[in-house]
Amino acid sequence: LPPFFILLIWEVNHSTGAFPIPLYICAPFFILILAMAVLPQLWPEFWERDLNKLMIAVLCALPIVVFFGTGSSRQLVAAIDEYLAFIVLIGALFVITGGIVLEGDLPGTPAANTIFLLVGAVIANFIGTTGSSMLLIRPWLKMNCQRHYTRHLPVFFIFLVSNIGGALTPLGDPPLFLGYLRGVPFEWNLNLFPHWGITIALLLTTFYLWDTRCFKREPEQIRKGLRFPFRFCSIRITGAFNLWLLLAVIAVILLRVITPWREMIMIMLALISLGFTPGSLRSKNRFTWHPLIEVAMLFAGLFITMRPVMMILEAKGAAFGINQPWQFFWLVGGLSSFLDNAPTYATFFALATNVTRTISDGFPVIAGVRGDLLVAISCGAVFMGANSYIGNGPNLMVRSIAEAQDFETPQFFEYLGYSFAILVPVFLVLTGLFFI
Repeated sequence: LPPFFILLIWEVNHSTGAFPIPLYICAPFFILILAMAVLPQLWPEFWERDLNKLMIAVLCALPIVVFFGTGSSRQLVAAIDEYLAFIVLIGALFVITGGIVLEGDLPGTPAANTIFLLVGAVIANFIGTTGSSMLLIRPWLKMNCQRHYTRHLPVFFIFLVSNIGGALTPLGDPPLFLGYLRGVPFEWNLNLFPHWGITIALLLTTFYLWDTRCFKREPEQIRKGLRFPFRFCSIRITGAFNLWLLLAVIAVILLRVITPWREMIMIMLALISLGFTPGSLRSKNRFTWHPLIEVAMLFAGLFITMRPVMMILEAKGAAFGINQPWQFFWLVGGLSSFLDNAPTYATFFALATNVTRTISDGFPVIAGVRGDLLVAISCGAVFMGANSYIGNGPNLMVRSIAEAQDFETPQFFEYLGYSFAILVPVFLVLTGLFFI
C-alpha cells in the first residue's frame, strides 16, 4: 500500500497542482509502520522493552509535532484530541472487562470455537468491536489453552469479533458511529446484513476447516480431554457488576456526551471497576497492564504521524477520480488497513457527498451520500480494518493480550499473509456480488 499511495499522490500532484503540505512530512508515518513490522522480527529483544517502543514512537512523531507546532497547530491539537478519546475508550473497556470472568463448559473444539466466534460477531453489534474483543478474548484463549496448534486463533478472532462482526449498528464500530453523527439513520446499517452475512459465513466456514485440520494434529490425550458437550447454559459470570459499567460506557457513547465530560465519565467508570472488583478476579483473567501500555505508546505515534496523510486525502481526495462503489470499497478499505478506519471513513464520506452532488444516477440519498457509495464506504472501513494489526484499535490489543497469556501470535508481515490469503478472496467475492 505505501508505494501505491505514493505513486497515486504523485499523479494527483502532477495533474492538479502542489499539495498544501510537503510530501516528505508523510515519511514518519510509513517509517513507524515499517518499524512495527520489522523490528519485532529482526530485534525481538529490543522490541520487547516498552521503553524502546516509546522511543521509536516519539522519534517518529517529533518531526510532525515540530512541523505543526510551527504552523497549523490546529491539526496537532485535533490529532491529540482524537488520540485521547481513543485511548480513554480503549482503556476503560480494557479495565472494566478485565474484571469480568466467564467460566463454564467451553471446550476448545472446532465446533465450539466456531459457535463462539459467531456469538462474538453478533455481540459486537451491541457493545462494539472494542467492547466485545475485551470481554471475550480472555475466555476464548482460556478455552483453547490446552491446545498446541493455536497460532491461527487470535487471527480469526480479530477478523470476526474485532472488526467484521460489528457492521450492523452504529454501536458496532467507530466509523459507523461517525456516520450516525452525520445523519445516517440508526437502522440504516441493517442494509449491510447481506454483506455481513456472506462475509461471516465464508470466514466461519474457512475457520472451521482450518481449525479442524489443526485439531487433528493435537495429541490424542488433548483431543479426548476437550470432547465434552458445549453448553452455553453452563457459563458462569463472576464480577457481573462490571457488565453494568460496560453498558454505561456504551450509553455515554450512544447519548453523544460531549468531550471532555465523556472521557471523564469513562475514567470514573474504570476507577470504580478497579476499586470494587476483587483482585482475585483479575488474577483469574491473568490481567496485566502491558497490553494497554503497548497500544497507548504505539497509537500515540500513529495518530500524530498519520495526520499529514489524512490532510492530503482531505485536500486532494476529489482529484483521485473516485465515483464508483468498487473504488470507494477498495480505497477506503486499503487505507483503513493502515490508517485508523474512523477518520478514513469521515474523509471519504465527505468525498462521496461531493460525488453525490454531481452524479446522483437516481440512487437513494442518505445523509447527503448516495446509498450505494455509503454501503461501499461502510463495508470498506469496517471489514478491511481487519487487514493489519493497526487497522482498528482492538486488533493490537487482542494480539498483546494473547502474547501476555503465552499464545503464539503472527508477527506483522505474517499477519498480512493471513489477511491476504483469507480476507482478500472474500472481499473479491463481495466486490463481484455488490460493488460492480
